[in-house]
Amino acid sequence: MVEDMVSMTLRRRRPSQQGFTYLIALFLVAILSVATLVALERTITKDMRDKEAQLLYVGQAYQTAIMKYYQNSPGTAKSYPSDLASLLQDPRTTTLQRYLRRLYFDPMTGSDLGLVKNADNAIIGVYSLSTRQPIKIAGFPQALINSNPNFGQGQTYQQWQFIYTPPQ
Repeated sequence: MVEDMVSMTLRRRRPSQQGFTYLIALFLVAILSVATLVALERTITKDMRDKEAQLLYVGQAYQTAIMKYYQNSPGTAKSYPSDLASLLQDPRTTTLQRYLRRLYFDPMTGSDLGLVKNADNAIIGVYSLSTRQPIKIAGFPQALINSNPNFGQGQTYQQWQFIYTPPQ
């Protein structure tokens, strides 16, 4: 008889205890989900910042190479390169001139960079083909702002144009 009372008491308590355990499990799953989403968001933001830094490096490398190509033009007439391969090996000179070690891809898209051309169809700069919105909006190197006063003020990476304009 005592055993019957004990077993009835245990039967009554089990359903309420199982529900409490289920609520704890749901709460833990919710906390883990939120923590995973926060970590994923931080990882994506860090990746975008790294790609922005790479884009700034690549853009400035092209800008510097175009500047050197322009400044090292033989004779008095200065000219811009007609293609990016001319930055790897300058065809205008008899001595080997390399302004870039290799051609770089757009870090944002993984494809070729867009080309900014002048009226003579010569390359004066490059830009990213990405239509994503930049994270970085300030703190750009002064050389970029000097060459393009609107640098970094655009709504997309396409508006980050790395242009060389000779001083007047």
